[in-house]
Amino acid sequence: MRLLPYGDRAVLAELADGEEAMALAAAVREAAAPCVGALVPAARTVLVVAADGTAVEEVTRLLGSLRPVPLDPADEGAELVEVPVRYDGEDLEDVARLTGLSVAEVVAAHTGQTWRVAFGGFAPGFGYLVGEDERLHVPRREESRTRVPAGAVGLAGEYAGVYPRESPGGWQLLGHTDLALWDLDRDPPALLRPGVRVRFVEAGR
Repeated sequence: MRLLPYGDRAVLAELADGEEAMALAAAVREAAAPCVGALVPAARTVLVVAADGTAVEEVTRLLGSLRPVPLDPADEGAELVEVPVRYDGEDLEDVARLTGLSVAEVVAAHTGQTWRVAFGGFAPGFGYLVGEDERLHVPRREESRTRVPAGAVGLAGEYAGVYPRESPGGWQLLGHTDLALWDLDRDPPALLRPGVRVRFVEAGR
């Protein structure tokens, strides 16, 4: 882990890979240290912002003292969100071809594992989910769509995700859900937040 100053209020931890970044973010959350004002995990970094009135050196000491343990997807201590999905996506057959699986096997692989939100980005409420089954690692589409509807469930690289609102996008679409991923009247507004476990459940086609 490499610790870098990020302005005068934060420390950026650089990690070797996404698994280490998730483990460090989880360790910071579990520590619940009063010196932490905000936590922003990403693909291979974790930004920790000092709380108001706290010296950034306290954050550095905290990060240096933590011994992150790789996360267990089956850990029942983490919040679990079930996402019902209608597997009728435009790219479902393409994903089957790319993975060498049948359409039914793609759906079974997607629903048969526990995913975890590694970090958020792209749009409010969009979570980058990592899973256990590497067979579903597929490239982005060669051409992005100008319009992907809210609730679209897709794959890109090692990640799965659900579009919280209509937007352009290049992910391989498996289906869609009616769940509201982002709701300002909900506390917190984002349904899929870093650290949350996710199970996709088939809701018919």
